[in-house]
Amino acid sequence: MAFQGWEKHWTKSADGARVEAICPVIISASRATDIPAFFSNWFLNRLNAGCLKWINPFDARQVQYVSFMKTRVVVFWTKNPKPLMERLSEIDSRGINYYFQFTLNDYEREDLEPNLPRLAERIDAFKTLSNIVGRKRVVWRYDPLMLTDRLGMEQLTERVAGIGDALRDFTEKLVFSFADISIYKRVRKNLARENIGYRHFTPDLMMEFASRLQALNKLWGLKIAACAEGIDLKQYGIEHNRCVDDELMIELFKDDGDLMDFLGYKPGLFHDLPKESLKDPGQRKDCGCIASKDIGMYDTCLHLCKYCYANTSRESVEANVGRHKPDSDVLLSRI
Repeated sequence: MAFQGWEKHWTKSADGARVEAICPVIISASRATDIPAFFSNWFLNRLNAGCLKWINPFDARQVQYVSFMKTRVVVFWTKNPKPLMERLSEIDSRGINYYFQFTLNDYEREDLEPNLPRLAERIDAFKTLSNIVGRKRVVWRYDPLMLTDRLGMEQLTERVAGIGDALRDFTEKLVFSFADISIYKRVRKNLARENIGYRHFTPDLMMEFASRLQALNKLWGLKIAACAEGIDLKQYGIEHNRCVDDELMIELFKDDGDLMDFLGYKPGLFHDLPKESLKDPGQRKDCGCIASKDIGMYDTCLHLCKYCYANTSRESVEANVGRHKPDSDVLLSRI
């Protein structure tokens, strides 16, 4: 049986109204924007309040209340966790588990990620975070892998190698994806506006990069996985990834009985993962993630990465973020 949805309960909204809220066990924060970098105060305010309001990005009339009452894990997605790092103890004090998907690319010379800290600063932040929470709880993402008319396979391999050499003692896993520009109209428009000539990863190029990555990993010794990719790269030691990962949660948070009950894990019994019943029905076919509730919103990430599918334009992001209030119950009010 497929995942049927989250338990619900009645709570009070910010204006005192009685509302029905979903109670997700796993929160994703967030695929749609960088909450640790830009909205950590808002997140912690909502965590303290116990509830938030989420607005469907495709239909602003659809409003959903999300309660933290049953939350056992938060998966943070970020390119700059520093604003959240000094306040992690507030999450720890509530007994909520968490880990980080930390995207750390090197596209400085191409200016593809214009509003990020310098590469050296981001590497230092990764190491610091790893020292705080442990290397298992900081997953390194090189996402997406980009080829352009100015960035070829050799240069891209060198960029990945440089970061991997720096991080190999501070993480246990590398996750990557190949840029798939063709399926995102807004990405094609944004790249064209910036005069960036991108190149598609053909299956042969994917295989070539996987082989190069396998050679690099002889030094690193990391687990390597591809995110939402249909191509089979197991011959290069590369698995299909689950970013919202029940297997990792079991490894890290086995003492959390409520979480283990949700995952269906019983100590001492063979546990074949992932369970089809927990697959996230809202994600692509080749995505291995289990169910979570994402609390982010599109057109709010000020990194303004030029390949990003979550932003329409700089103007839309800046206009939206100007309406953000850390004390509001919703990340960005559109109604």
